[in-house]
Amino acid sequence: METTITEHWNKPNNPIPVFKVDPILVLIFGFITCGLYLIYWNIKVAEVLNAVAEREVISQPIAIFAGCCFPINIYFFYLAGKDALPQVYKRIGYPQKDDSTLLIVLGFFFPMAAAMIVQNDINKLYN
Repeated sequence: METTITEHWNKPNNPIPVFKVDPILVLIFGFITCGLYLIYWNIKVAEVLNAVAEREVISQPIAIFAGCCFPINIYFFYLAGKDALPQVYKRIGYPQKDDSTLLIVLGFFFPMAAAMIVQNDINKLYN
């Protein structure tokens, strides 16, 4: 009988990228740039949420097109609220909750407010 020893020292360490922005600045930059900042914001948030979930929850094309195309924007916030933010809550020790409905409604009417909520939850990772 042969036993295999798994080594843990050589596993890649996926650190969480730091993207800590004040949620009010997300709103201000979104207005000043007429929403172009949200394309950059979507890409950076997708990187953070994928690192926290340790899998690809939000792909880069979805993150890019979510800043440009209206229906994809709603899908972005659905994925963030349904699959990614519960992993953030688990990581910081908060009770699990599903924010997907709130983020979909806000993403439909006022996407910058939904972005502020997601950014506020991501900022809790770095405290």
